[in-house]
Amino acid sequence: MRKVLLGAAALIALAQPAMPADLRLPVKAPPPVAPTWRWTGCFAGGYVGGLWDSEKWVNRTPGGDFFGELLGEHTVKGLIGGAQAGCDYQFAGPFVIGIQGDIGFTDASGAHASIHETGVAYHSRVENLASVTGRFGYAFDRFLGYVRGGAAWERDNYWATQTMLGLPYMSRETRSGWTIGVGGEYAFTNFLSAFVEYNYYDFGSGAIPLTPLVPGLRPALVDIRESAGVVRAGVNLRFGG
Repeated sequence: MRKVLLGAAALIALAQPAMPADLRLPVKAPPPVAPTWRWTGCFAGGYVGGLWDSEKWVNRTPGGDFFGELLGEHTVKGLIGGAQAGCDYQFAGPFVIGIQGDIGFTDASGAHASIHETGVAYHSRVENLASVTGRFGYAFDRFLGYVRGGAAWERDNYWATQTMLGLPYMSRETRSGWTIGVGGEYAFTNFLSAFVEYNYYDFGSGAIPLTPLVPGLRPALVDIRESAGVVRAGVNLRFGG
């Protein structure tokens, strides 16, 4: 009886079909990992914002009345809009470095009455503002917080008015200085980002010659201490990553 049972078990085992290798259950692959956003690449775009420019005027005309004295001060206010372009590089970690150039155009203007001279007022208008800066940032995936700083230039018009003479003096100068700022940028897509930032500009004290426009007047010289602040927002098209 025992031999019969062993024989039956052997026949049943032989009757089971062998499962081929290609019919084994497939192993489920892990889901694909989304690529991490990186800031490496170049960009170009535009911006709009507001400009506040502070000026202090001091008389530096040799032999003139009130030499070395403050003639007054005023603030230049207005809208500004322009364009920027640059490139960024992100290291293996979250740190980002970059370089950027930008230029903005404005018709911001202001004026003040002279502290010492009766009927005299001093005026100024900013035409454009440009800078070339480096920036250093820390990336939180698609958000980049950064500081930036570098060289700056501003194109200004200065003039004086007098009740009897009208427009006796005028000057047009390009001033150089430095800038530092802070901002944040967010990449909405792989090609489009937007930013908001504040920048401070300092153009120091410059001896500005005022050209006489009325015959008989001698050239004048004023020392104008100038600094500016700009709040701006803009968009960038990003490429070349």
